[in-house]
Amino acid sequence: MDDGCETQRQEERTLVSSDSAYGSSAVDTDTEDGQTPTSNPFPYNEDLTHKTILVGDSGVGKTSLLVQFDQGKFLPGSFTATVGIGFTMSERNTLLLEKQAKNGTSKYMLERCASVNDYYDIAFKVMLLGDSSVGKTCVLVRFKDGAFLGGNFIATVGIDFRNKVVDVDNLKVKLQIWDTAGQERFRSVTHAYYRDAQALLLLYDITSKMSFDNIRAWLTEIHEYAQKDVVIMLLGNKADVAAERVVKTEDGERLAKEYGVPFMETSAKTGVNVELAFLAIAKELKHRATQQQNEPKFQIHDYIEAQKHKSSCCGHM
Repeated sequence: MDDGCETQRQEERTLVSSDSAYGSSAVDTDTEDGQTPTSNPFPYNEDLTHKTILVGDSGVGKTSLLVQFDQGKFLPGSFTATVGIGFTMSERNTLLLEKQAKNGTSKYMLERCASVNDYYDIAFKVMLLGDSSVGKTCVLVRFKDGAFLGGNFIATVGIDFRNKVVDVDNLKVKLQIWDTAGQERFRSVTHAYYRDAQALLLLYDITSKMSFDNIRAWLTEIHEYAQKDVVIMLLGNKADVAAERVVKTEDGERLAKEYGVPFMETSAKTGVNVELAFLAIAKELKHRATQQQNEPKFQIHDYIEAQKHKSSCCGHM
């Protein structure tokens, strides 16, 4: 084990990472159900705190054991492995999370300790942004593992990430996808990561007018903290619950056109347009990085519409 990585772990009180595919803290529920668990009623006392580490080979069930102890439930099916380190913490530790994110120490540790086993030609960082409970973690798990996290899951604390390598024009493109907490209290945590992202997927919930109305505020933050040429895509999530829709598709299209960003509606539950969203981002970033002087610019809007049309035609065959 890397000695520097181990020392970093020992020095830090907490990390700005959680295993968001499973949930690890009763703060900021970011699931399709959007239910927020109750907070810990017991006062936090540093003198009475003890740290326990689960160690063992990948696949032995360390995370499942932790979730069984923490929440009394078992997570069946195929789930993504823990990247770096995950933990369960109380709500009272969140101030330290913000402090660490500002000076970048936790981010540095995460990136050093992350798995680097997947072969790739080029890598990009993508961030998922949006209000709490719009389904950011569910979209990530759907893309990464092809699974849907139904039920009441405890959500992302601060920030977490997953890697996936996709094929784009005969190149292996690694997307390092950062899943962020949407709650206001964690904004200072996510701001520290904006500047390193090459692409941002901004989500709202089509059943929540407030999450849609807040998109303008998110875009203001993006323009303040992110790179000037960052790729932005607007996603209206939970398209499968049409009966509860309060935001029209036309409203999303109109807002996206106003800001000049691509738009589509997605469903983490059914998988509709989830893979297309990430692949479109991957193609845009790949073309930007490898484009020759006389090569035509990649048109992400045209690509998305062509793929939608292709999917629609195939669906009726």
